[in-house]
Amino acid sequence: MALFRKKPEQKTPQEELVLPRHVGIIMDGNGRWAKKRALPRTAGHRFGAEKFKKINEYCLDRNIEVVTFYAFSTENWKRSEEEVSNIMDLFIDYLEEWLTMDDSKNMKVRFLGDRTPFSDRAKQLMQEVEEKSRKFSNQLNIAVNYGSRSELVRACNLLKNKEGEITEEDISSSLYTAGQPDVDLIIRTGGEKRLSNFLLWQAAYAELYFCDTLWPDMTFDDIDRALEFYSSRQRRFGGA
Repeated sequence: MALFRKKPEQKTPQEELVLPRHVGIIMDGNGRWAKKRALPRTAGHRFGAEKFKKINEYCLDRNIEVVTFYAFSTENWKRSEEEVSNIMDLFIDYLEEWLTMDDSKNMKVRFLGDRTPFSDRAKQLMQEVEEKSRKFSNQLNIAVNYGSRSELVRACNLLKNKEGEITEEDISSSLYTAGQPDVDLIIRTGGEKRLSNFLLWQAAYAELYFCDTLWPDMTFDDIDRALEFYSSRQRRFGGA
């Protein structure tokens, strides 16, 4: 199956894709995937977490410079206590696993979002992962308790005492993604066609790719199709 192929085949120069530097992925459809199989929503999140690891590794194999996964939004706290608790447990399991992983599969990790509501254990593990991963080059962003509007409010508060005019560069350098390139391509699974408060500033000129595949069913072929879509686009950034 395509899902388990390890690395893309080498292509001739004429066949080379123009790859995005920064890909954002909205992982949507875990609950619906579980419902279709008469499983609890928690099972969907568990399978979704495993798919996240595989897709992240594949993006590393494709030499994507920065990948940002939308894992948990500021609005997701409205879900049931059981579902939120399960997601938090999966998150801690991932962090603990990351600290034991083979370095060849690792990326520099940054967590985007307000950490205040998280448990002390989760906060400690996030800090340990970020510190241990600083030596790597390719960037993995995990957006947790993240909302783009909240991110922009935070940036404004950081800049409120700045002397002189606030510039676009000031705002960009005050975001969670400071120092990283703006997102070039956003992929959303699950059939919905909206950004859902994800990287609104950074996605000003992003190409948008929506697919019907539910996140736990996502394959490497799906990622390849999104990259081929991106490569086919003529990006003018407002020019003629």
